[in-house]
Amino acid sequence: MSRIGNRVIKIPTGVTVENNNNVVTVKGSKGELSYEVINDLKVNVKEDSVVIERLKEDKHTRSMHGTTNAIITNMIEGVSNGYSKSLEIIGVGYRFNVKGNTLVVNAGYSHPVELEVPKGLSVEQVSNTEITVKGINKELVGEFAANIRKVRKPEPYKGKGIRYKGEYIRRKEGKKASK
Repeated sequence: MSRIGNRVIKIPTGVTVENNNNVVTVKGSKGELSYEVINDLKVNVKEDSVVIERLKEDKHTRSMHGTTNAIITNMIEGVSNGYSKSLEIIGVGYRFNVKGNTLVVNAGYSHPVELEVPKGLSVEQVSNTEITVKGINKELVGEFAANIRKVRKPEPYKGKGIRYKGEYIRRKEGKKASK
């Protein structure tokens, strides 16, 4: 039994949810998102809530029941409040630089790494060593933040690299001199 799939999703004021031929469209003050629901699920939109029902009882439908509920909840949250991920870079000479629609990362390589900011996202530079990725799509924000982090993952000996703000890196002890 899917407990997440059976949740009733509350629609806040200022947000509209529409279901046309299994395509759910959510509109809010920050923008508009849409998601195509599988045919074995039915999305019922009422005046202030959304309920998702299963039309078939197989493994795939049961697994997609909770997933669809979570995705629609995230869409409603995104168009009303938006999502953001903060990253920081630690290391001598390591820094971020935002140039228009491009993020330039200097992370100890012989060349700066340039990343194109996807459409629908914005990158704010808080300082030379800190940036914030913002957008309405939770999946896009998380994926782009993970791609930035992938440029230079934090290493456990000195702690250098790109990490999420507030992320804890377990430090290791280096080699000890033998007697």
